[in-house]
Amino acid sequence: MPTRHAPPHASAPDISRINKNGLEQRTTAPGPEPGPEPGPEPGPDLVALVPSSRRRARVPRWLRRTSGPLTLLALWQLLSATGVLTDDVLAPPGTIAQVAGDLISDGSLQNAMAVSLQRVALGLLFGTVVGTALALVSGLFRIGEDLVDASVQMLRTVPFVGLIPLFIIWFGIGEAPKIAIITLGVTFPLYLNVYAGIRGVDAQLIEAGESLGLSRWGLVRHVILPGALPGAMTGLRYSLGISWLALVFAEQVNADSGLGFLMVQARDFLRTDVIVVCLVVYAFLGLTADFVVRTLERLLLQWRPTFTGR
Repeated sequence: MPTRHAPPHASAPDISRINKNGLEQRTTAPGPEPGPEPGPEPGPDLVALVPSSRRRARVPRWLRRTSGPLTLLALWQLLSATGVLTDDVLAPPGTIAQVAGDLISDGSLQNAMAVSLQRVALGLLFGTVVGTALALVSGLFRIGEDLVDASVQMLRTVPFVGLIPLFIIWFGIGEAPKIAIITLGVTFPLYLNVYAGIRGVDAQLIEAGESLGLSRWGLVRHVILPGALPGAMTGLRYSLGISWLALVFAEQVNADSGLGFLMVQARDFLRTDVIVVCLVVYAFLGLTADFVVRTLERLLLQWRPTFTGR
């Protein structure tokens, strides 16, 4: 059987250039090596965005806080100067300042403030002790909650002002009913907030403390009380505000001294200027007490960072 030979110039096909589909891959002739790719074109300069709150001019905070009262004072003076507010309805600010200076010069205002502060301090002390003790008993123990909470919730719905006749019958017309009224007004807000603070402690923190081997007293000291402290401070602020409100009612009970006594005398003689002076003193005393509590709150709650506004 004859055989055929391939021509001498024919070479074997290069299978390296054949892909899996049977098609020949064509390669281009090698050229010069490509140079480095050109970098990106420089873009526009970026400017950092600044919040609009930072672009605004900074106004001192003390100026912002005093702008409201100063605006009210200016409006009061304007209404008095134009005759909208007459002297028998509300004395102008200038007259109020003059009357306040007269009361300070003869010492009657300082004596009245001292007596009223003493009553508020005693009532606040007794109310804080009673309210905190009841909240601890009711918040830490279930049997304490069953015995105490229902009675306190029932009593707090009774207006403490309505108990003044009973206090007069029980304690007479001396200092005891006045301090009892303030004590009663202070007790309930403090009880509610301390109780809510105790029951609001995270249960996982209690479990973590127990896993670390803390005793019951250790849990109360290191976990429960620090967790309830924010609520206690809030309750103290509420109690301070109510204490000044209760003082106004308490000093109407046959008082012979104090700011309430000055207001009763001014009412009998239709002295609206003296009444306004006493109200302004009440406001400043309450504002000072609130400032003291807020400062104490910042010192005791440094471990709890909170949002303070922008």
